Amino acid sequence: MENTATTDFLDVTILEPRLKHPTIFEWFDRLQGGEGFTIHNDHDPKPLYYQLLAERGNIFKWEYLEQGPEVWEVRITKTTPAEGETVGELVAKDFRKAQVFKKYGIDFCCGGKRSLAQVCEQKGIDKAALEQELNALPDTKAGNETDYASWEPSFLADYIVNVHHKYVRESIPALYEFTSKIARVHGKRHPELLEIAKHFVNVANELEAHMPKEERVLFPYIKQLDEAKKKGEKVSPPPFGSIQNPINMMEMEHEAAGSELEAIKELTSNYTIPADACATYTVAFKKLQEFEEDLHRHIHLENNILFPKALDLEKTVLK
Repeated sequence: MENTATTDFLDVTILEPRLKHPTIFEWFDRLQGGEGFTIHNDHDPKPLYYQLLAERGNIFKWEYLEQGPEVWEVRITKTTPAEGETVGELVAKDFRKAQVFKKYGIDFCCGGKRSLAQVCEQKGIDKAALEQELNALPDTKAGNETDYASWEPSFLADYIVNVHHKYVRESIPALYEFTSKIARVHGKRHPELLEIAKHFVNVANELEAHMPKEERVLFPYIKQLDEAKKKGEKVSPPPFGSIQNPINMMEMEHEAAGSELEAIKELTSNYTIPADACATYTVAFKKLQEFEEDLHRHIHLENNILFPKALDLEKTVLK
């Protein structure tokens, strides 16, 4: 394969399209724990992230060094087993840990595939202090916390649709009205409201297109796999090849929606209500915060619990 650069810098723009991902995987497979290399590209290589995650697992760090508009550079580093469980796995076992992660500004849903070591390094957090707070939680889980990880995949998929999808659909019209109204009325004094309204339109559009894909394609297939396992049957490969493909797409869309809400959170200074806020202004911020909290749990249930269960199911019952 042609020599593209130094041993730790790979310019993929000069490779033939069919060789780009195989070359990156070849470079990655040669790495030892702690070693890495930088890829240089002319577009966001995010699809590569999901392919690498699917085919090699959570054994790498992904760090953007430059993000467009003409040049993207990403540092890919192979991690070591000692870096431990991911934040998503920790929250899947005990959702109370989510409150500790929120305190430190750690994303446990869209960014849940990172280990404690990775997030602490990226955010400059004292890992020992974070672990101390996590370990300080009582050994017995809170009695009112649901053990979602014990639910069957079919039941969990139905729960997500009937609780979280329903909540999103019911909340969007009111939040459209609230965010557009306060932007119109208070936008001169608080220009950030204009941006907040735009970000909410983006997240609403994303979710309204996203949820039907899950309800019509992904979740029915998960339920088919679940039923086949119960009956001891095998199923034929789906038209999309493997469940990993729609899962990758859903996780990318989750990340897009999460990024829009993160922007809203920053623009509102963590939903801080200003002194001159009217009743609608106050309700809008409280409702946006509630919407974000619900979406975090919603995405957590999918990314960290349902999707791993579905991947294991497919391995068991696929012909």
